[in-house]
Formats: sequence, structure tokens, C-alpha cells
Amino acid sequence: MITDECINCGACEPECPNTAIYEGGVSWTWAGGTKLTTVKLPDGTTIDSKTPQTPVSEDFYYIISDKCTECMGFHEEPQCAAVCPVDCCIDDPDHRETEEKLLGKKAFMHP
Repeated sequence: MITDECINCGACEPECPNTAIYEGGVSWTWAGGTKLTTVKLPDGTTIDSKTPQTPVSEDFYYIISDKCTECMGFHEEPQCAAVCPVDCCIDDPDHRETEEKLLGKKAFMHP
């Protein structure tokens, strides 16, 4: 997650291999940074992966937890945290995931 200490420098965004980081107020898509063409949502609805989704934050950069793999399978450590000059990219206590789950998300987005 990105805390409200974010200075909106944007250093984290290009580092994400899944394009899970977006500027505040900017819509996100499942397609960005992935090979997905359609996505089945938890409610069973299937959407086009290029359909714009509502921004999570209007003020600060934000991370889409469902797209974040903590760089598992790409890098040794989360790259957003490695480049953040104010250390505001941190583990989200509400979205703790196992290595198996993170690698499963990577396989889903990058078949």
C-alpha cells in the first residue's frame, strides 16, 4: 500500500512489473501491464480487461492489491518500496498474501 506520506513523486509507478500502481485520480485497468483480455470478478461478472476502473485514491498514488504480486517472480524485493524516497510503499496489513498466492496472481496475469 502507499501511505498518505506519499509526495507524489511517481518513482514507484514505472517500477511495477504488473502496472499495479496508478497516479491519484487516474482510472486503472486489469489489462495494463498484463496479458489479460477478460477478467472474472468475484461477483461472477466477466469484464473486458481494458474497462476503466474507479481510482482507489484521488490524492495519492495507489496500488491495486489484486494486481500486486510484491514483485514475486520478477525481483528479489518489491521495487516500489526499493525506490520510494520517503518509504511510503509498505506492506498492507489488510492484504497479507502467501508466496503461493502471489505467484498464482503472477501466473494469472502473465500466462
